[in-house]
Amino acid sequence: MHLSLGYKTVSKHRSMIISASAVLLLMCVLLSLVTGAYAISINEVAEILASKVGFASKEGIAAEKMAVLWAIRFPRVVLGVLVGGSLAVAGACLQGLFRNPLVEPAIIGVSSGSALFAVIVIVFSSSIGWQLQSVFGAFALPLAAFTGGLLNTFLAYRLASKAGKTDISILILAGVAINALSAALIGLVIYYGDDHAIRNFTFWSLGSLGGASWSKVYIVGVFIFLSTVVMLSFPRSLNALAVGEAEAYHMGINVQRVKHLLLFFSALAVGAGVSVTGAIGFVGLVVPHLVRMLLGADHRILLPMAFLFGAILMLVADVVSRLVVAPAELSIGIITALIGAPFFISILMNFKKQRVL
Repeated sequence: MHLSLGYKTVSKHRSMIISASAVLLLMCVLLSLVTGAYAISINEVAEILASKVGFASKEGIAAEKMAVLWAIRFPRVVLGVLVGGSLAVAGACLQGLFRNPLVEPAIIGVSSGSALFAVIVIVFSSSIGWQLQSVFGAFALPLAAFTGGLLNTFLAYRLASKAGKTDISILILAGVAINALSAALIGLVIYYGDDHAIRNFTFWSLGSLGGASWSKVYIVGVFIFLSTVVMLSFPRSLNALAVGEAEAYHMGINVQRVKHLLLFFSALAVGAGVSVTGAIGFVGLVVPHLVRMLLGADHRILLPMAFLFGAILMLVADVVSRLVVAPAELSIGIITALIGAPFFISILMNFKKQRVL
């Protein structure tokens, strides 16, 4: 009886948090749509969206407001939801895969590898970039970023693996070394760039949703959406791996296959997102921890809620970046770093206390 009441209490608690999070995401979407130098009210947002789906007439709606909302702000919101959600899911998957809460895409080199290959395409657009674009078209930059992220991830994984087992301490140290090497190579590439390329990369490297457009959403959205859907399909495997690799193997989980697939699709999601928004750190670290504190470590709930919380964090950070130095915009990567860095330090302090005890 007591167990049943306890289970119902936990379920009610989870349901309330999930419902509140869904409402909060909707509020963040509306706030993002109405925030900006050009004033657009919520009623006007509703009218414009209704006209786009055929439920209302376009008459009486200012063409400028319709253009700002539909061509600038709405793709920005969609891109923010996709990138924020996928970064959080990738972080949750990597933490579950390696059974360590300190692991996230940026720490093990995914973001830096994506940034390295992206800056190569940007700086050498007249040679390497032009050849890639002639073959892959608009997919050249996302594919390059994905390739760099994947190479760095597997390099860190191989350095930390021995006899089928992964040493988490070595993985993190390998990530630190790979990030340093990637940063050095990025600096070397920038040395050969002109002022325009350097300015573009400097702004891009701090992260921003300011360059969002429907064409970019269509291009990277396919990569991000498919890779996120795949990662969301592994809750049972990640729950089994939480017990241990040997135990997961005896439960019928192909551990090596799960590792390779999750590393591949996390690199794909992060690489595609980085290619259009720049390097936005700490989302994959902060969000999974927050979800675990509120809803527990069951990946059946953790993964979808990580996507939801990641989207919320990204939209909130984007709105803050637009308001702090209005009418200019602050890079969104600065906001997420200001939130994530203290959170990361608190995690380290908790680990320190646990080891002392």
